[in-house]
Amino acid sequence: QVLLVESGGGLVQAGGSLRISCTASGRTLSRNVMGWFRQSPEKVREFVATISRSGYMTQYAGSVKGRFTISRDNAKNTVYLQMNSLKPEDAAVYYCAARSAGLAALSESGDDYVYWGQGTQVTVSS
Repeated sequence: QVLLVESGGGLVQAGGSLRISCTASGRTLSRNVMGWFRQSPEKVREFVATISRSGYMTQYAGSVKGRFTISRDNAKNTVYLQMNSLKPEDAAVYYCAARSAGLAALSESGDDYVYWGQGTQVTVSS
């Protein structure tokens, strides 16, 4: 079992930056492809970014590409999402997720992730 805990959410002005983190306990994350998803009251859950087990490969949703950066530190069992140039439409609860250990493929589908954190709220004021 992998327990994922997100942190770092908060209120930021439009145009500002925020870094959120996801730390795992119970098992190392180094064998898991990781992803970030988000959900706001008006929208269904949507893919944000994913990163390979080594951290060398990443993939982003078109709406965040060039503004957000996903990274990981396997020694710290932590995945990060650096969010720059935030827009009001980025406001959502952000969820960290992990694929089953040993699977190498990146995925934009939430159905491919088996472990989920409880989420961290990001609010962007205009």
